[in-house]
Amino acid sequence: MNAVALDAYALVAFLADEPARPEVAEILRDSCVMSTVNLAESLDVLGRIHGIGEDDLRGLVGPLLAEDAVRIEAPADDDAWVVARLRTRYYDRSTRGLSLADCFLLATASRLGASVATADPAIAETVRDESLELVALPDRSGTRPAG
Repeated sequence: MNAVALDAYALVAFLADEPARPEVAEILRDSCVMSTVNLAESLDVLGRIHGIGEDDLRGLVGPLLAEDAVRIEAPADDDAWVVARLRTRYYDRSTRGLSLADCFLLATASRLGASVATADPAIAETVRDESLELVALPDRSGTRPAG
């Protein structure tokens, strides 16, 4: 199995016990990678939305990183160009709300030849448009993006 690049939601779903948790747990047992940018987004959501303090977050996330369940990938210099191209090409405020963090996920996956695990329809649509492989996760309501 090739590596799977995790969207921020995937890590949030795993740690916040959301519907995608079992599937993300399976991905964590195999080969997965996460951009530093998407890790930061996950930590932000877990802290700001789920109210998990920094010490508790370190206790939850630290073992995943120490055990290499998630390989953290720093953006490469060329990723900035890919991110800008993706955002310019696909972002639309009303129809495809693709964030810069989403574009870093896609740039990382493209550079590493990895699949993309997400529940986000805008990311899933861009994965298809960029001919990447999608791992469609269920969102909080159990709905998966079209793949």
